[in-house]
Amino acid sequence: MFGPLTAVYRAPGRVNLIGEHTDYNEGFVLPAAIDAACWTAASRRGDGKLVVYSENFGESVEFHLGDPHPQRSGTWADYPVAVAWALQRSGYRLQGANLYIRGDVPLGAGLSSSAAIEVCTGYALLDLSGHAVDRVRLALLCQQAENEFVGARCGIMDQFIACHGQAGHAVLLDCRTLDYRLVPLPQQLQLVICNTMVKHELAASGYNTRRSECEEGVRRLAEVEPHIRSLRDLTLPELERQRGRLTETIYKRCRHVVTENDRVHKLASALQRGDTNALPQVMADSHLSMRDDYEISCAEVDLMVELAGAQRGVFGARMTGGGFGGCTINLVSAADSLEFQHRVAAGYQSATGIKPQIYVRTAAQGAGPVAVHAQTP
Repeated sequence: MFGPLTAVYRAPGRVNLIGEHTDYNEGFVLPAAIDAACWTAASRRGDGKLVVYSENFGESVEFHLGDPHPQRSGTWADYPVAVAWALQRSGYRLQGANLYIRGDVPLGAGLSSSAAIEVCTGYALLDLSGHAVDRVRLALLCQQAENEFVGARCGIMDQFIACHGQAGHAVLLDCRTLDYRLVPLPQQLQLVICNTMVKHELAASGYNTRRSECEEGVRRLAEVEPHIRSLRDLTLPELERQRGRLTETIYKRCRHVVTENDRVHKLASALQRGDTNALPQVMADSHLSMRDDYEISCAEVDLMVELAGAQRGVFGARMTGGGFGGCTINLVSAADSLEFQHRVAAGYQSATGIKPQIYVRTAAQGAGPVAVHAQTP
């Protein structure tokens, strides 16, 4: 399947420290790329075909790059196909290629395995085809691929951090302007991700519903506050003043976004100045807002956050990801990390009968080439 020279590319997953469901509202987020990733070994082929094999699924798919309307399959294969489709539609001329993909970003856990495969595929196809990689444009095209081909109405955060992550740092991103700055993470704290191993059926439909509710809130508010293009432009006093124009549900959705944007800046500032004592309350407020205003938590996630908050050496715990299950992110003192993992896992399994997975991750680099090998990985 592969030629004598195979280029290898990597794109990371991510964990969002704070800023949930703010990205598609043109707000602010604070993610970090993590040292779990998707790897793609790629070689050129001369027949205009894209042949993709997934080691994780043990399956392959192929289509001709000249096909302007590739068909969705509803499987993992939609992600690399979507990226090739989006790149070509935007004007890139792509070389036929064999792609061998494997990854260790947990699937369905809210750690952006989809963005990792998208960005890794896109980087590989551009590089193999002799195009310079513009990381901002790559992120936007991968988002477009997921929105328009796969059908998930995600914001820009996941693809952007997969392209722009930096070791030892989170990234404070303005999702409207795409301006960003690096925020150092305290060396004494570890990123501990607790996977509830639960994903409720509402996950996909609930995400799109929340986005539609936010858009409806903007439509109603903009009738009397014309400067509001997105919830990013809304202040809390304005929201309270116009509360009567909104249903109770839409009001709560808007309140979450407005207050979450404020919390993003608070957490980033605390990290920047090394004030770890300020972290727990900001993260706790974020989780309560997701639970009560955005209504995207669930019993298992709430339990995981509660267990974490009771442990020694914890400087913040909250749900991370789209919601309705998945993971929590915990900032834990390195000295207390092992005890934290043991106690939280035991408490969660005792209460639910489910054995969680707990990952200790570091903030990693964004996408790029890894090496050139003579063999597949």
